[in-house]
Amino acid sequence: MKVILSQEIKALGRKGEVKEVADGYARNYLIPKGLAIVANEANLRKMTEQKQSVKTRELNEEEEARAAAGRLQGLKVTIKAKSGESGRLFGSITAKDVAEAVMKTARIELDRKKIDLEEGLKHLGHYDVTIKVYHGITATIGVEVVEGGD
Repeated sequence: MKVILSQEIKALGRKGEVKEVADGYARNYLIPKGLAIVANEANLRKMTEQKQSVKTRELNEEEEARAAAGRLQGLKVTIKAKSGESGRLFGSITAKDVAEAVMKTARIELDRKKIDLEEGLKHLGHYDVTIKVYHGITATIGVEVVEGGD
């Protein structure tokens, strides 16, 4: 009996694959547990349509990410912070602070987890910060940390 796997099954295959299995295995185990569905013409067509819609959605997301990366690339933001005489900050500038500065400057909302700061910025000066927009798509913005702040 041909079945379409609904989940990855270690010894059998990955989600979405069509496999030939024993009738009893399909009727008594795979189908009742929701691990597979019968591979009839309607289900095969439905699976193909789902794969196509996922591919289309991923292409749209990638296109939007490229546009966002284009808007972000080369953007310069300024963050004011208090510092001591040597230029060392009282505290540090975090990814959250960078995201807020980008929102104020360019009205672009960023997830702080996508901002690549290994450690906070701890000194006055200019920093190049990489933002992971999408899989394999990044943008670099300039962050200037200046004396000031609340």
